[in-house]
Amino acid sequence: MSGLSPITKAVVGAFVVSGTIHVVRPQTFDALMPEWLPAHKEIVVGSGVAELVCAAAVVNPRTRRMGALASAALLIGVYPGNVQMALGAQKTHNTGYKIATLARLPLQWPMISAMLKTAREAKA
Repeated sequence: MSGLSPITKAVVGAFVVSGTIHVVRPQTFDALMPEWLPAHKEIVVGSGVAELVCAAAVVNPRTRRMGALASAALLIGVYPGNVQMALGAQKTHNTGYKIATLARLPLQWPMISAMLKTAREAKA
């Protein structure tokens, strides 16, 4: 992972961990899924696969630019689900869960910014 900023490395690591959980234990993400959206499990597993593919693409210098752009798009795309999860968490009695789901919302924007910067700095 040479040549990657610390925040880009953190995003890659988060994608690997989160993507693996999405694929192995998709029910973990039930709280993100709006009721009106069909095929919850398939969407969760698919987004996990997308995270893993994005992470691998960012690590490889030859695919880094496209992987970083795809990562930024993915982070933007899942943001509404993270908002949904934070809103749902506020209805629970789990204070740690409430705080964690709210705290990660503003952290997503620097992650998006880092991916866009990585894409700009990567060789086309």
